[in-house]
Amino acid sequence: MVGAITDVAGIRVGHHQKIDTDATMGTGWATGTTVVLTPPGTVGAVDCRGGAPGTRETDLLDPSNSVRHVDAVVLTGGSAFGLSAADGVMAWLEEHDRGVGLDGGVVPIVPAAVIFDLPVGGWQCRPNAEFGYLASDGAGTDVGMGTVGAGVGARAGVLKGGVGTASVTLDSGVTVGALVVVNSAGDVVDPTTGLPWLADQIKEFGLVPPAAEELAAYAARHGGLSPLNTTIAVVATDAALSPSGCRRVAVAAHDGLARTIRPCHTPIDGDTVFALATGAVEVIPDPTTPASMSPEVSLITAVAAAAADCLARGVLVGVLAADEVAGIPTYRGLLPGAFG
Repeated sequence: MVGAITDVAGIRVGHHQKIDTDATMGTGWATGTTVVLTPPGTVGAVDCRGGAPGTRETDLLDPSNSVRHVDAVVLTGGSAFGLSAADGVMAWLEEHDRGVGLDGGVVPIVPAAVIFDLPVGGWQCRPNAEFGYLASDGAGTDVGMGTVGAGVGARAGVLKGGVGTASVTLDSGVTVGALVVVNSAGDVVDPTTGLPWLADQIKEFGLVPPAAEELAAYAARHGGLSPLNTTIAVVATDAALSPSGCRRVAVAAHDGLARTIRPCHTPIDGDTVFALATGAVEVIPDPTTPASMSPEVSLITAVAAAAADCLARGVLVGVLAADEVAGIPTYRGLLPGAFG
């Protein structure tokens, strides 16, 4: 069972997108916004490893700064223009009295990151505040995957990218989940085999080597790196972590991208991972933990490793679930033999 980030209790996900089904590359709507809503008291952090990020409110998440809690995270298309979707999320949260309480009202804390998908749809067709508001208003525990929300205009190398999610529950009772928008310059699928880079993913999803003619058609599409890039993600846990602990989880979660996307973290990517900790589950220290390792360090280590695993699985989920948009081929469409 792959699971979803909403298996972390209190986390909800909403999408809003606009797609012109008859549009070709560069014409019409082909973009969207994805929102991750958090329960009150959720701690957040972020780590960016790409050379061309588009973000909002990430400095606020530095563990040395004052604001501790996060009300939502926005993942959106539209490049830097799409950051305006966070305005709509803030409006929705204000209506629901979520945010830092100040004289006269609340100020919602809404970090955001974008993908560059402008050439897929029309250049002027990009998310705005309405996208963020509607994504928030429709958020729930059922997570749409593939060509939804911020994944509508996404690519993964020469294939259609999309939204993926996964989760795992550890022996300690802690749940860890990930949500990712796969829009990478690098490939998720090895052009020499037609299969994902990770062997355990091949087994988990039941994939087999595709026919030679399918592989040749896939390999023939490769040239330079795609300019449509940046993979953005949220990992979440119900464990109680400090802001610095969350930061370590965000750092380690990038390993999941590096395992599944080649190349990754390039100068033309803006790869960004947010980490959230709701603090709902109290973990009893493991008596076998070495004396040299504190219970907090042991917990962070376990959560970070699980976050990387979930993110790696989520990348493949997003690519396998994607539907064709603007003529961008899907993995299922180009390499159907991989499904046996």
